[in-house]
Amino acid sequence: MKPLSRDEETFLEEQIPDGRSGRHADPTEETPKGEGGPNLPELLLGSKKRPSTAGLYVRGVLLALLTIWSCRFILEPLEDGYALRSFMHLVNLPFHEGGHVVFSLFGSRLLTSLGGSLMQLIIPLTCAAVLLFRTRDPFGAALALWWLGESFIDLAPYIADARSLSLTLLGGGTGATTPYGFHDWNFILNELGILSRDLSIASAAHFTGSALMLLAIAWGVACIIWNSTHPS
Repeated sequence: MKPLSRDEETFLEEQIPDGRSGRHADPTEETPKGEGGPNLPELLLGSKKRPSTAGLYVRGVLLALLTIWSCRFILEPLEDGYALRSFMHLVNLPFHEGGHVVFSLFGSRLLTSLGGSLMQLIIPLTCAAVLLFRTRDPFGAALALWWLGESFIDLAPYIADARSLSLTLLGGGTGATTPYGFHDWNFILNELGILSRDLSIASAAHFTGSALMLLAIAWGVACIIWNSTHPS
């Protein structure tokens, strides 16, 4: 290769001053704002597409109704089993049963039994993560978090029934009339040697779910306030 002359080197340096592009660098050029992504308040509260005023009112009404419904889930006695009679139980049930199938692939009977409850929690948690980080819809993520809390409450009566075995299961029988292992939480807690703690674990699940539902509602309210005071 023929070596460059001094004049040719000078010409190239003038054309490509930074050695990477064929245009002159502009010293006044700045990195566009927001290129590094949204800050934390914007991520947690600000929607990618700002809702209209009417949309904010609709969200407010939805949260008000959700708050009333949440009180029913939270305040009903655990033994009453309201969560198992609610519409949301029908939403959770397919994911619960599907979880048994998915986790059975690991070859562990204990994990297969636990998989139903795990999947019931994984699905709303995944929805919350996708809505928050992928679609930038924190209000939708708050609703998914509410669903996660409701799923915890939905599991509580089932856990509490681990010893009494009086709940009617999917096949129509109770844990007392079905083979060992058919009642998930009787099998799980008995195999782990903590069957006597069923009520404590159920209460913890109910408390966790209640806290998540209230947190989700507070998050939704904060999203509405943020979007009404920070128009796009």
